[in-house]
Amino acid sequence: MKLRNSNLPLDERREGASVLIIVLWVSLGLVAIALYFANSMTYELRASDNRVAGLTADQAIEGAARYVSYVLGTYATNGAVPDSSEFACADVPVGDAHFWLIGRDPDADTSGTIPTEPYFGLIDEGSKLNLNTANTNILSYLPNMTADFAQAIVDWRSTNSSGTYALDYEQLGYEEKEAPFETEDELRLVYGATEDLLVGDDLNRNGALDANETDSTGTGQLNSGLFEYTTVWTREPNFHSDGSSLTNVNTASQSTIQTLLQANGVGNAANMAHTLWSYVHTSPGGVNDFHSVLDFAVQCQSFGMSESDFAKIYNNVTTSTNTYLYGRVNVNTAGGDVLMALFMGLNVDQMTASGAAQTLITYREQNAGNLNSIWWIMDALGNNSSVIKALARGDYVTTKSFQFTADIAAVGPFGRGYRRVKFVFDTSEGAPIILYRQDLSRLGWALGDKVRQALLANNTTP
Repeated sequence: MKLRNSNLPLDERREGASVLIIVLWVSLGLVAIALYFANSMTYELRASDNRVAGLTADQAIEGAARYVSYVLGTYATNGAVPDSSEFACADVPVGDAHFWLIGRDPDADTSGTIPTEPYFGLIDEGSKLNLNTANTNILSYLPNMTADFAQAIVDWRSTNSSGTYALDYEQLGYEEKEAPFETEDELRLVYGATEDLLVGDDLNRNGALDANETDSTGTGQLNSGLFEYTTVWTREPNFHSDGSSLTNVNTASQSTIQTLLQANGVGNAANMAHTLWSYVHTSPGGVNDFHSVLDFAVQCQSFGMSESDFAKIYNNVTTSTNTYLYGRVNVNTAGGDVLMALFMGLNVDQMTASGAAQTLITYREQNAGNLNSIWWIMDALGNNSSVIKALARGDYVTTKSFQFTADIAAVGPFGRGYRRVKFVFDTSEGAPIILYRQDLSRLGWALGDKVRQALLANNTTP
């Protein structure tokens, strides 16, 4: 059987074959272009989906900030620290997104194992040392701190233009600030700052040792760095929430003190008022001020006042004339490292300071309902403790907090669009306000492996 056109001239057959080949190549090219654009559209669809997830996570962050404001307005009244069991802290839905509050466990044992999963809750800024008020002696006892860097911190904030410590900032291209710290991240600018010193092993600053982080010290304790222990935000109002003044037991008349005691149902009010007023005004030197509310509590105990009676007046008394009190450490929430640094900075020996810090953490964990006044640390340590005596000599501690960090991480639909933003809230003037916000998304995944696995189990990809 002969093929059609087999009798055509050879040149014509060659021309027909060439056309066929060209058509085939053109068809192949068109198919390739179609596949290319289809693939590009697939990537664009995925990118769009991720952008939508990111925007959803961003909105979840904003919703979470409003939620935290509500929580603080409801549970953080009069300096109370909200308990993480009172509100939702993890995997909170906002539409198709979810958010978590990355916190710190206030009752974590400093001698315990390294946490490998984050704790969820708010972070009390009062649990830290204030960079603008702590002296070099206290700062120098923080983990990994050096005497030189502690001095450099104080020199950075010093308003003395001549400086107190010779540091060559010129080689770094800027001058020392000679003004108070505005954020703790400003530590990066202080002469001698290193990443190891500031963040330690906790590269993503979530309070846990993640799989990609290393226990560099090999001690079995998390090396968190100075960001974990310092703040610039602690400020306690020296007045009632309605703006009325507290009773200053150093300047009040005997009748004013008596009225305070009687109004709050303190037993034997007349005699106690006379004793307290006499302690201040009839000492050999003429005036013997109470150095702090803790000092006032110690003296009240020595004069026979009961703990229950002291608790009735605790929120109504002060020993200062300042409108705000800065830098107090909240003994209800401070971690062992901060407590140790504070105690040793007040010349308490290391063994005593370490034991006292752990005793306080254990006591408050076992007596969560009995921490309403500063008196509890005398119950825990004994009023003859060298730590109590050191703390009573100055205004170092409190049981109230008015500034809180909400470290909010969120994911959008299907676990995509991870975002993380740190907010610092202040309640010292009544309604919570945001003092500071910082995007921490750059630090990477901070929700731990359990959350990641939970998302994967739900057919999502973080």
